[in-house]
Amino acid sequence: QVQLVESGGGLVQAGGSLRLSCAASGLTFSNYCMGWFRRAPGKEREFVATIGWNGGATYYADSVKGRFTISRDNAKNMVYLQMNNLKPEDTAVYYCAAVDTRSSIVVISMNSDEYEYWGQGTQVTVSS
Repeated sequence: QVQLVESGGGLVQAGGSLRLSCAASGLTFSNYCMGWFRRAPGKEREFVATIGWNGGATYYADSVKGRFTISRDNAKNMVYLQMNNLKPEDTAVYYCAAVDTRSSIVVISMNSDEYEYWGQGTQVTVSS
């Protein structure tokens, strides 16, 4: 059974930092592209960042580029999202997700519909 478990969310002041973690189990982690998405109150889920199976390819939403960094540790089955210079508009529930890219030419994906597995989410609240 595949499980993705996020942690590291919390309340932080604007300009502060948080590091989200996502622990994966029940899958061959190095076969999977990993992504972070978020859903703010009253809004649809949106893409935040994605990383290819070996960490060689990454892509960010324009709204977080230069402030957030996605990384992974395949030996530990972990993916991370380092969030710096947080803004109130970053307030949301953050989800990690996984998609198997072994048999695909696609290395990374920004499309939530392509992701197969999702975590339960972790709340990030940024106060002004």
